[in-house]
Amino acid sequence: MAVGVLAVQGAVREHLEALRRLGIEAGPVRTAEEIAVCEALILPGGESTTIGKLMDRYGLLQPVTDFVASGKPLLGTCAGMILMAKKIGAAAEDQPSLAVMDITVERNAFGRQTDSFEADLEVEEIDGPPIRAVFIRAPIIMAVGPEVQVLARHNGHVVAARQGRMLALSFHPELTSDPRIHQYFLSMR
Repeated sequence: MAVGVLAVQGAVREHLEALRRLGIEAGPVRTAEEIAVCEALILPGGESTTIGKLMDRYGLLQPVTDFVASGKPLLGTCAGMILMAKKIGAAAEDQPSLAVMDITVERNAFGRQTDSFEADLEVEEIDGPPIRAVFIRAPIIMAVGPEVQVLARHNGHVVAARQGRMLALSFHPELTSDPRIHQYFLSMR
């Protein structure tokens, strides 16, 4: 399988459909063995505490950490970005985390579900018109380490960043028809 989408909770189907529209072999992954055979992996949006607890329960935290350590690309959208962060502001004490990307995030930074919105973003390294970004109870990146490249901001807040082959987004590219974010991620393979 070329690209796996972690399928314990969240926007799995939407990412799979976006990848299939690009002609990419993709499938849901639920086990360490399935993660290990992927060329690239997506941690979808959803509820970060729930996804983290399910990853912990099913023994998936270490396999994803090992996946990143092997140099394979990892994309985290919304909740996936939170799970990737080394530091999570206002995290519950039992919030599981991968802690693989040198970022500090703040959960639900734009407000509640009813405060969800869309915005056009200029994303570094992606040509063409602005990217339409869907923000749903979105986190923001409060701080980045020296190896992290900021790719996009919204109202001054960092909402997209890259560290090596890891890409973290506050928004949901799988909920639009614009393929450029997924294409950018796939170019990291």
